[in-house]
Amino acid sequence: MNIAIDARGINLYRGTGIGTYTENLVRELLNIDEENSYTLYWYGNNYKDFIKSNTKINIVSKGCHSFFEKCYFPENIIKNSIEIYHVPQNGIGLDQNVSCIKVSTVHDLIPYIMPETVGKGYLLKFLKNMPFIIENSDAILTVSEYSKKDILKYFPINEDKIYVTPLAANYNYKPLSREHCKKFIEKNYSISDPFVLYLGGFSKRKNVRNLILAFADASKKLSKKHNLVIIGLCRDELESLKDLCRHLNISNEVIFTGYIGERFLPVFYNACELFVYPSLYEGFGLPVLEAMSCKTPVVTSNISSIPEIAGDSAVLINPLDTSELRDAILNILEDSKLKQKLSIEGFNRSRKFSWKNTSKKTLEAYSNIYNTFA
Repeated sequence: MNIAIDARGINLYRGTGIGTYTENLVRELLNIDEENSYTLYWYGNNYKDFIKSNTKINIVSKGCHSFFEKCYFPENIIKNSIEIYHVPQNGIGLDQNVSCIKVSTVHDLIPYIMPETVGKGYLLKFLKNMPFIIENSDAILTVSEYSKKDILKYFPINEDKIYVTPLAANYNYKPLSREHCKKFIEKNYSISDPFVLYLGGFSKRKNVRNLILAFADASKKLSKKHNLVIIGLCRDELESLKDLCRHLNISNEVIFTGYIGERFLPVFYNACELFVYPSLYEGFGLPVLEAMSCKTPVVTSNISSIPEIAGDSAVLINPLDTSELRDAILNILEDSKLKQKLSIEGFNRSRKFSWKNTSKKTLEAYSNIYNTFA
């Protein structure tokens, strides 16, 4: 097969889920597949690691998206006899002039399901483009069975058109020396008490307010003082969350670190006592898998795709029930045997997911799609 991938998202969306997905997928596809040919549409200069004997890199500029998507890509696809064209960023940028087999990765339908949690610009773009993307893609890749069900709910297409290719945690999420990680965090972030960790964004669907409410209640009953460490760049919600902490008299126990680069996130996962992720909706829920990969016990939601990822290797709670969330936090922090059990079971569960497996399932999908249309 002669395959083209819109790989611009590796740099245009760096630091986001789509950027991480695109980079790891492309890297592993090139590592495992020497039989097929690849053309990568690329933005930026950091392409040397992706140069292979069966790969062409086509560098395009950051701007002029419309020109490249409507003119350059369709013409280049014809010129290079491309047979499959894959758009990983929710199909955004797919054009009707593309003449080969078209594959789009649709990660989730959050703008349809929880539109109030999405920025207006992205919401309008997504709602405008998604019907066209679903209709004009010959096949859809998505990241969980739950996302597949959502796609079928909103778009009554043949379910055989949708292929599930689960995500994975990056390779740097792994067990590290807990003591070294704790010392690093104490030295660099002045966090010396044991702590519960949250990271993953501040959209309302992430349910951070309920986490703070549950922690405030749990902290009164803990036999040992713990902090709640909340990682991430929080703009609109930050003052509101800090006001809540002041109202609950836990300002000294809740630490908002702001942005922390991915290089140090595994250190926080390894140093914490517990990772809590009470999201109201996820297409996949990658932070849960990242924590498990670090042998960190996890409390997370029993809804959307998350049970599919966590299995029975985490404590699953109703994220809208703060008392249930509080009790889960208390039970784990006060029970060392339960904490150890979840640590081991979560780690074993995480090993079922890898970017190599993601790329294998994607390559299988390419082959099935190609054979269907050949």
